[in-house]
Amino acid sequence: MAQSYPEAEGWWATVEQAAVRPIPEGQRSVEIMSHGTMAVKYYAPREMDEQTPHTRDELYVVAQGSGTFVNGDRRHPFSSGDVLFVPAGAPHRFEDFSDDFGTWVIFYGPEGGERPR
Repeated sequence: MAQSYPEAEGWWATVEQAAVRPIPEGQRSVEIMSHGTMAVKYYAPREMDEQTPHTRDELYVVAQGSGTFVNGDRRHPFSSGDVLFVPAGAPHRFEDFSDDFGTWVIFYGPEGGERPR
């Protein structure tokens, strides 16, 4: 059974609360809340981002820090407050990020991603 964190009520959480949650063994992030197909996680890699492409669409909302984001063949700087979209299956990673870097990750939709409009 998952450990309960009463300070995060399932619909509201702070960066401070998310940053101190233990990351489950074998995972790179910790789930903060979910509803339907949506899952919100907190991701704060240290030294190197070794993630691989995901099976669902995702949004990153940078909570703190800065660096460079690689999304497919595109590279661009990011900083706190930025929102980054990654379609399902796209290779992506964070590089040259600051020691305080942390981001919300929002997975949503069906496996394989949603169809563009």
